Amino acid sequence: MDFNLAENCLICNGNEYEVEHFEIVEFYRFEGDSNPDDLAAVYALEGNKGEKGILVTGYGISAEGRAAAILKRLKFRDQDSIH
Repeated sequence: MDFNLAENCLICNGNEYEVEHFEIVEFYRFEGDSNPDDLAAVYALEGNKGEKGILVTGYGISAEGRAAAILKRLKFRDQDSIH
């Protein structure tokens, strides 16, 4: 599944998913070749009903506001939180 961030949830194919029902299984960060400010993060997510997918967001300075608030609610599978 290809998740996106909505107001207070994850969204995929028009369906809304509560963030608290998902956890981060893996996390990767990418930096642009020419500009270190071009950062992106890819999260591998798994839901409590077996849903699996990815979420791609900005990272660092570009990850502010709504995205940062929702990401703080996601938990790593083996850790307490991402912040």
